[in-house]
Amino acid sequence: REQAASCQRVLGAWGNIAQQYATKRYRSNLINWGIIPFTTEQDKEISNKDFIFVPNIKNSILNENDTIKAYIVNKDLKEITLSIGHLTKEERQILIKGSLINYNKSLNN
Repeated sequence: REQAASCQRVLGAWGNIAQQYATKRYRSNLINWGIIPFTTEQDKEISNKDFIFVPNIKNSILNENDTIKAYIVNKDLKEITLSIGHLTKEERQILIKGSLINYNKSLNN
């Protein structure tokens, strides 16, 4: 299960978009690898070759925003809403630091 998240990170992913997460463990693994667990109900508007631009993501995480404005980038820009749901303060810091390893390292410095 952990490899599902770690492989995404190795491939350069910084976010994962789903309608919902079936297990809390998978969501936690994403966070521990520094991958933002987005959910959306607008998934039918997103296709495989689209890019998703999420402006000011760091501020949105730090300001404890539950929903975030994002854009589907293809021929045009289309605004969508992504949700990161409830994140604990620690989960937010793990995402800001980039991973659980970086977060733990920062506690010791």
